[in-house]
Amino acid sequence: MGSTAPSRQDARLLADLEPVVARALDAHLHSAADWYPHRYIPWSQGKDFDGVLGGEPWEPGQQRLAPAVRVGLIHNLLSEDNLPSYHRVIAELFGRDGAWGTWVNRWTVEEGRHGMAIRDYLVVTRATDPVALEDARSAHVQGGYDIDYRGDVLASLIYVTLQEVATRVSYRNMKQMCGEPACEALLQNIAHDENRHMIFYRAVLEAAAQLAPDRFLTALARVMETFRVPGHGAPDFARMGRTMAVAGIYTPAAHYEEVLLPLTRFLRVFRTEGLAPEGEQARERISRLLRSAEQRAERFADLLGRTRPSRDHAAMP
Repeated sequence: MGSTAPSRQDARLLADLEPVVARALDAHLHSAADWYPHRYIPWSQGKDFDGVLGGEPWEPGQQRLAPAVRVGLIHNLLSEDNLPSYHRVIAELFGRDGAWGTWVNRWTVEEGRHGMAIRDYLVVTRATDPVALEDARSAHVQGGYDIDYRGDVLASLIYVTLQEVATRVSYRNMKQMCGEPACEALLQNIAHDENRHMIFYRAVLEAAAQLAPDRFLTALARVMETFRVPGHGAPDFARMGRTMAVAGIYTPAAHYEEVLLPLTRFLRVFRTEGLAPEGEQARERISRLLRSAEQRAERFADLLGRTRPSRDHAAMP
């Protein structure tokens, strides 16, 4: 993998954003409500597995969690497992000093809880084969991760903002489907963390859009067109993604209505004035991409016989 170190232009942008990052970090820390994964695991349901302890082997019949929720949790856990690579990437992008460095470490602290808690829950409740889960984790982490927008700070900021929103949506929907009180409480905490991460990045992104509007819109169009979740390299990713979509955990409609539209509205993409030709062209491209996303959502809804997404063009010209 190559270095994700920013260019000179992006280094200047990061420096200009430092005061905004400091304020957003203060707000984030002020809103922090630390929680403890061990309090959300039904340990009394646990029992020894086979192996050194000579316990009961795992069997498929021991699974009680709704199948789609189980798949969603495994998918999200495998994504969370690559935290060492994510930390490396954002530390190289944003730096390890000052407010940026403090944010990178704080984000890592909070994300680390998610993987610990989900794994403990799945293993203790025997919701999945622990051997298959460990094999998948090993393969995924061994493969590592490198952001698709290496060396482009604006595109990377946009990507992580979109990703935090998407993750929040998936955790929220799994919470509504899981039917287990402990799992619901756990997923509520994780979704809350992801929302706070999104709020931090969105505040920084809003300032970046004002500092470099033409570059921002060009980067936004690029990310919207090429967006893929960080767990795309996980074993069996395609099947898990389809299962989550069919179940309603994360659908094309959710991506359009709950991720893309709110962000373009918040950042006033279609209200920014004084753009150069580059920015105007990017904005036209964004409009086309939004329409394509809406059409994909409608086709998917039709395929499943579901209600179509609302035709809300408030963010569009």
